[in-house]
Amino acid sequence: MDKEGETKTVWPSRYGVVRRAVTHEFVFELIETAKLAFPMVLTQLGQVAMMTTDLAFFGRFGADAVAAAALAGKVYFVSLTFCMGLLAASATFAAQAFGANNLRVVRRSLRMGLWIALSLSLPIMTFQLCSEQILLALGQAPNATRLAQQYLSGVAWGVAPMLCFLTIRNFMASVNRPEPVLWITLVAIPVNALLVYLLMYGEFGLPRLELFGAGLATTLVNSATFLASLWFATMRHPFREYRVLAHFWRFDWPLMRQLVTIGMPISMILLMEYGISFATALLMGVISTKALAAHQVASQVAAILFMIPFGISAAATVRVAHAVGGNDRPGIKRASLAAMLFGIVIVAILTVAVTAGRFEIAKFFVGVSVKDADATIELAAHLILVGASLFITEAIYTVAWGSLRGLKDTRMPLLFAGIAYWLIGFSLSYVLGLEMDLGAIGIWIGLSIGAAVHAALLVMRFQLLASSMTLQSR
Repeated sequence: MDKEGETKTVWPSRYGVVRRAVTHEFVFELIETAKLAFPMVLTQLGQVAMMTTDLAFFGRFGADAVAAAALAGKVYFVSLTFCMGLLAASATFAAQAFGANNLRVVRRSLRMGLWIALSLSLPIMTFQLCSEQILLALGQAPNATRLAQQYLSGVAWGVAPMLCFLTIRNFMASVNRPEPVLWITLVAIPVNALLVYLLMYGEFGLPRLELFGAGLATTLVNSATFLASLWFATMRHPFREYRVLAHFWRFDWPLMRQLVTIGMPISMILLMEYGISFATALLMGVISTKALAAHQVASQVAAILFMIPFGISAAATVRVAHAVGGNDRPGIKRASLAAMLFGIVIVAILTVAVTAGRFEIAKFFVGVSVKDADATIELAAHLILVGASLFITEAIYTVAWGSLRGLKDTRMPLLFAGIAYWLIGFSLSYVLGLEMDLGAIGIWIGLSIGAAVHAALLVMRFQLLASSMTLQSR
């Protein structure tokens, strides 16, 4: 009897110790994820803020200029997707190498990332400079297409420095030091706004370049941010210890093959994401210029909110990859769960705020003096309200996808993206928007349903892989 009594008192004590230890580990992981994600989120928001600044100025030129911003933004991001996937793969390799304390592979990953950025810049620039003919062939309004080409003709020249800046940003995040890129971005935002204003309107004796001036201003800012990040990476502690430019001209074919194998599916997923955004913009253009302008405003709000889980997703990739590199199997699931919780809470709070102020937000992007301003503002506000569920599900699938990238699992997410984005999301958008005459509202309902399916598939995939890896470690 005494033995039995002892067992009953000791076991709860042990259980309590284990439970407190698990809780402590999760809280620690949540704090570390927040410390890494916070500067990365702000950096992502800074990148969008520069594009948002351009759009805010475009609205003063009329609804056609807002529609042109929609087309130009889609062309710009779709053309970058292939390279960005490969750069994301280099970040995963660098983070796993850092977790395993293999600094040589960290340096090699950055070097090959810069090679990818430089090699793909020329075809991306060519695509952007020739986009007017492509947009006209897709049936877009000639005036909006002409204005979109003006902006792209200015911004295309900053592709190479922008991609190199992203490569260095990924490297700094992989070694748990994302702060310098944040500082650079925070300085770049007001500088970009000032340059856009000066070059668009021709103030202080400068030529009035209108939309081309906005693109040129962004190119100048992208060049400056790259040079500043390169200085940090080569001259400042602790980055200079990595000697990131040592043997820069030595091309690493084995690592490049691995980056292509892991990165190509990421690029294809990004292409599907931006492709569905581009395709829905084309559907909006078929409906009316007003619908396209309203869609661009709502999409810009979604893009801003998306940058928050996207930054947290990048942090999830790093934390999961660190756990993989350090052979911390339980830490893999813990890192993803902490990032997921962090992302959902923040995006949910912001979604409530955005839906409450949706009319004021729409008025900010659409000048009240332009033609059909009231109708465009009202439609944009309705689209933001419909997109509330989309914002939450985007946060879930983005963090889950980042966690899978940390495991170097990219092929199944590609299949999921095809099913969710195109087979379900776009098909429903087309049927609801055009066939059932729900217009822009129907298109956004279809997008929301596709995003929900995508989130469910990615979460289940990560849970399956993480549970399998945890069981193998026991």
